[in-house]
Amino acid sequence: MDVGKLINAIVLVAVVILQAPASFARVEPRPIHVMSAESTRALPNGQAAAASLPAEVPINAEDLAKLLQAPSGEKPILIHVGFHVLYTQGHIPGSEYIGPASQEEALQKLRKRVEQLPRKKFIVLYCGCCPWDHCPTVSPAYEALHNMGFSRVRVLYIPNNFGRDWIDKGFPVEKGQ
Repeated sequence: MDVGKLINAIVLVAVVILQAPASFARVEPRPIHVMSAESTRALPNGQAAAASLPAEVPINAEDLAKLLQAPSGEKPILIHVGFHVLYTQGHIPGSEYIGPASQEEALQKLRKRVEQLPRKKFIVLYCGCCPWDHCPTVSPAYEALHNMGFSRVRVLYIPNNFGRDWIDKGFPVEKGQ
């Protein structure tokens, strides 16, 4: 195994553990109101996983990259709702860092960022910290925007992680910040 990849994996695990709320195991489940009870998949902390989002919400990497590179047409606001260490290692150019939306402080920052926008504004959320069906951040972010009345919110579908599903496929990336 590549030593650099091993170190990155250890750092990621440490960041996830350090940023988890102290009451992680005691958080009560919060259903996402736009889904049926059958489709809601809860994580150990009671939050819904990305896999529980409505079928029309995810946008795949290829489609988003084409949209961003198109010479005309509306470009979405791109919002990273994952961990800062991942954002600094590589993020979609032009995206804004909000913080892990599994934490209330980041959700408040997200709400404040979009509060003045028209409710039909095109917004794409993404994280990439882990496999899609385990991501703890995109569903709370989607739920917050949906509950504010935003009707054009999509979530970048990242089956494995941002490195494998965006960077390794050669899509545009910025580092830092």
